[in-house]
Amino acid sequence: MDPGRKRRAARRLWTAVAAAFALPLSMLATGPTPAQAAGVQCSVDYRTNDWGSGFTADLTITNRGTDAIDGWTLSYGYTGNQKLSNGWNGTWSQSGQTVTVRNASYNGTIAAGAAISTGAQFTYSGANTAPVSFTVNGSVCVGAHQPPVTVLTSPSAGAVFTQGAAVPLAATAAAADNASISKVEFYDDTTLLGTDTSAPYTLSASDLAVGGHSLVAKAYDSLGASAASTPVGITVASGPALVVSPGQLGVQQGKSGSFSVKLSAQPAADVTASVARTGGNTGLSVTAGSSLTFTPSNWDTAQQVTVTADSSGTGSATFTASATGYTKASVTVTELPASKAYDARFLELYGKITSPANGYFSPEGIPYHSVETLIVEAPDQGHETTSEAYSYLLWLQAMYGKVTGDWSKFNGAWGLMERYMIPSHADQPTNSFYNASKPATYAPELDTPNEYPAKLDGSVPVGADPIAGELKSAYGTDDVYGMHWIQDVDNVYGYGDTPGGTCEGGPGAKGPSFINTFQRGAQESVWETVPQPTCDAFKYGGKNGYLDLFTGDSSYARQWKYTDAPDADARAVQAAYWADVWAKAQGKGADVSATVAKAAKMGDYLRYAMYDKYFKKIGGCTSPSCAAGTGKDASHYLLSWYYAWGGATDTAAGWAWRIGSSHVHGGYQNPLAAYALSSVADLKPKSATGAADWGKSLQRQLEFYRWLQSAEGAIAGGATNSWAGRYAAPPAGTSTFYGMAYDWQPVYHDPPSNQWFGFQAWSMERVAEYYQQTGDTQARTVLDKWVKWALSKTTINPDGTYRIPSTLQWSGQPDTWNPSSPGANSALHVTVADYTDDVGVAAAYAKTLTYYAAKSGDTQAKATAKALLDGMWNHHQDSLGIATPETRTDYSRFNDTVYIPAGWSGTMPRGDTINPTSTFTSLRSFYKNDPNWSKIETYLKGGAAPVFTYHRFWAQADIALAMGSYAELLE
Repeated sequence: MDPGRKRRAARRLWTAVAAAFALPLSMLATGPTPAQAAGVQCSVDYRTNDWGSGFTADLTITNRGTDAIDGWTLSYGYTGNQKLSNGWNGTWSQSGQTVTVRNASYNGTIAAGAAISTGAQFTYSGANTAPVSFTVNGSVCVGAHQPPVTVLTSPSAGAVFTQGAAVPLAATAAAADNASISKVEFYDDTTLLGTDTSAPYTLSASDLAVGGHSLVAKAYDSLGASAASTPVGITVASGPALVVSPGQLGVQQGKSGSFSVKLSAQPAADVTASVARTGGNTGLSVTAGSSLTFTPSNWDTAQQVTVTADSSGTGSATFTASATGYTKASVTVTELPASKAYDARFLELYGKITSPANGYFSPEGIPYHSVETLIVEAPDQGHETTSEAYSYLLWLQAMYGKVTGDWSKFNGAWGLMERYMIPSHADQPTNSFYNASKPATYAPELDTPNEYPAKLDGSVPVGADPIAGELKSAYGTDDVYGMHWIQDVDNVYGYGDTPGGTCEGGPGAKGPSFINTFQRGAQESVWETVPQPTCDAFKYGGKNGYLDLFTGDSSYARQWKYTDAPDADARAVQAAYWADVWAKAQGKGADVSATVAKAAKMGDYLRYAMYDKYFKKIGGCTSPSCAAGTGKDASHYLLSWYYAWGGATDTAAGWAWRIGSSHVHGGYQNPLAAYALSSVADLKPKSATGAADWGKSLQRQLEFYRWLQSAEGAIAGGATNSWAGRYAAPPAGTSTFYGMAYDWQPVYHDPPSNQWFGFQAWSMERVAEYYQQTGDTQARTVLDKWVKWALSKTTINPDGTYRIPSTLQWSGQPDTWNPSSPGANSALHVTVADYTDDVGVAAAYAKTLTYYAAKSGDTQAKATAKALLDGMWNHHQDSLGIATPETRTDYSRFNDTVYIPAGWSGTMPRGDTINPTSTFTSLRSFYKNDPNWSKIETYLKGGAAPVFTYHRFWAQADIALAMGSYAELLE
């Protein structure tokens, strides 16, 4: 596998704030400050849920000292007209602007390292500035050192135990700031199970109640700080339990399938279990394994149950394993048409992906980028996630609805995305101050990270935003409805920018945290990034948070900022389109109609990706002084690399900004989404011009593919309206597309952005879907040439293994675009530098061939699609899915220097120092606690390049989708 492709999704933020207002570093509480009492060390975490005229405040008091706090009084002050309505978990009172809270009878003691929470509701008008100074018992609560890193390593997620049986808990813990771990506590939710004071930290729990349990390890260090691990979910059954696997199974008409059964604990004597259909499709029946005997010696050895389908039925049935004195367990079996072997594969792989024990999802149900944690791609840790992963989850659940008729999971996936990946109003609180006539202040993009920060320049003309007003009119809000591109699901970095309004909640925050990475020019690879929070409150980083690493200005304001990856939002719309089509075919269109309407809304906002970064006119913009746009003349009608938006965290500051992107990549285009948003009634946006814009975008995208198609057939890089990211003049003779300059490596250069064959497969798959649905001859023209080239570079070996292109190399350029007479691009060429058996890319490629063959009748495309799917299935399966080993020579860059300007210093949330000597690893010291770190350490000392077998969520989903697509169209 080409390691360079792993940075394919490197979203560049490169944002410029619309204005820069300096805020006070602190806003002291009004009224006299009590004398500081000795011996109390504390911190206070303050969070709000604000609806404009009122809010709730949740406060967590943490005892950072070594002695218990016995009775507490919390005091702080507001600077506005906030008025207390009521409070809880304490006795609340207010005098003027000063608020006082005294402990309740049940929470007066705060143990060393422990925390309690209290809260209240307030009304207000005008500004609602958060207090920044708190006292407990007269002591000012000051910042503490970074808490320990804690990981619960046992039991595994999804495990089932018998009530009374020992549940083995184990944890690792690492302290910061030269502290040491003093103890690790193990909790069942909030109930303390036990404590261990020396490594290895373990506990055997045997008295857990029946039901689900959320197990947590909490480590304390010698300085009094503490931190909890990510929860691990297990199930305890009443008495002994039966355990089945998989939970999902597909069986074709006239054929059989199997699932396994075992016990959760060792019995004292033989146990006989019976398995029978307990509901659903009567065409499915148990034909072997209806009676299973487990002994004290084989109780944990899985035994097989065979289910056979009749010759005519379809639909699902529930099969239940039961035994006297044992908790029952069930499996959903779906009968498929006789020809649908690939739907059976889909369900089998779907079952592996969604099994809680396999580690693809967080406790909240969020898909991780990969099961494995030590992985560096565009996400720089495996348990981050991306909008890409959410979009693939939507698509996966849409296919599940098609195969089973169950649409609840598709709707649930959209709800999950809406909750965690689309910023809420609390996450983007100052959009109402956005000035569409001056969307943002210009800052140039620079060639290398060491040229940053880039100075803001208010003298450069910027255009007007022509869609903000109609979006507000259509949806009644100033908020933007799009996904931020990356999220730290387990809060590994510790920013704690949790969805719902917590700004820099810190390492102790539970659940997912928004983060940002890329922001310093086309040459900044993932190895050279400085991770930063999306909501920069100057709590971490340097004196100005992280802002002065990226933009240069005289002063800086606390602010929030988000970046949308348009290909992911478009893929979400694509998934919704298929859900709409497939559900209607089942007579269940109403089941998905509400979710499909949300996809239309997302598509409406996705039009920001059609605009030049600073809303300048498209074409001929060769200096920063070039003409500002006055409306739609700033739209290139293509899907660019990003759009972004942000604003002040201080609701009294009164500013917000939005930008598009001037850089357009061929791999990001999605004509199926454009078709859906312009022509399908259920997906047409509400705004006045949304559907029309998408109709124009559809035509423009098809032209773009034609313009970028090499003489051989592959699709070249893209175009830009801002050469070098600063509206420079492109080299003389550069060809253009509607005045935009050709760029063979748009957006990022380390590695070149269009050398990965995956971009070819991803993008052409969308063209093929559009062609299969509409028969558009423009799409057919592009596909005919592309498929012929791709097939000529594909090898299917006699044993069923395969090789497909991996790294591409480019030369020449296309002819300047003439829509009435497209050129032949005889000077634009591609060669294949190396080949791969990458399963994710092979799946996207197989889908392209499947949709193309289904409409065109091309027999070679059909045969190759099948060969790729069979090759993956027969040669690359493992217990978690389908994957191949990868040699990661690029991991030599773990020690790469990260540019930090001379004199700049700061601190990451977990204590890592940021200064001119920083490296990729020094900013991410958590990697040294990863179980696989020894592989990297050995390699960096001169050993062999490490080999990893990764299970990326997007790749596993794409393989499953490829199986389902082949079943739908070609079986």
